[in-house]
Amino acid sequence: MLSSSRFFYSLDRISAAPTLQDLETTLDEVRHIYAISHMVLHVTRPTGTAGNPLLMLTYPPEWVKQYLERDYFSIDPVIRLGRRGFLPVEWSASKWDSGRAHGFFKEAMAFGVGRQGVTLPVRGPQGERSLFTVTSNHPEAYWKQFRMDSMRDLQFLAHHLHDRAMVLSGMRKAADFPQLSRRELQCLEMTANGLLAKQICARLSISVSAVQLYLASARRKLTVATTTEAVARATALELI
Repeated sequence: MLSSSRFFYSLDRISAAPTLQDLETTLDEVRHIYAISHMVLHVTRPTGTAGNPLLMLTYPPEWVKQYLERDYFSIDPVIRLGRRGFLPVEWSASKWDSGRAHGFFKEAMAFGVGRQGVTLPVRGPQGERSLFTVTSNHPEAYWKQFRMDSMRDLQFLAHHLHDRAMVLSGMRKAADFPQLSRRELQCLEMTANGLLAKQICARLSISVSAVQLYLASARRKLTVATTTEAVARATALELI
């Protein structure tokens, strides 16, 4: 169950952002709330758009300018791995100890981007894709504990930021929102509140298999792979 006050505050701030500029300001606020170095939301592929259509970040302006001028999109190993996969990309687990990637990360660290980081791929209902990155300059032991304590928060926030950015940028219209049934919404909302399938079936007076079917149907309609992602997307779309 998500019970962190900083999580719910961050979620509310993201939902309340009226413009992309405000959303980027909120991103900066959230990274301070979580006491980490930087946060980045990089929309890599909305439907019908090529290139890198949206980039929101808290990196130093000097590093952003250099990154864009030298087109580091083409050599950044995190972007290449994140675009292909579904799972979080832990920076330390990637192979960038030689070649251009090695030089790239040396430059990034010189600008204070962060010694550690994790990038979470996000896939939207209309084929959009984003990468949400969190970085840290804390000692390794602190970073490991932070990831253990906060990864679920980050996964929810990644989807919420993505959906809010897609709506504010005009890349997604309200008509694109999926229509979930009352039972699907109930099962998702109870899951978000920390209830297990057995507890949900008791509350709704239905079988466990029925709960599982409703959750599976909700995942399909929301075009996500896991129930956690379904809850995150339903929350972001203000369905629950």
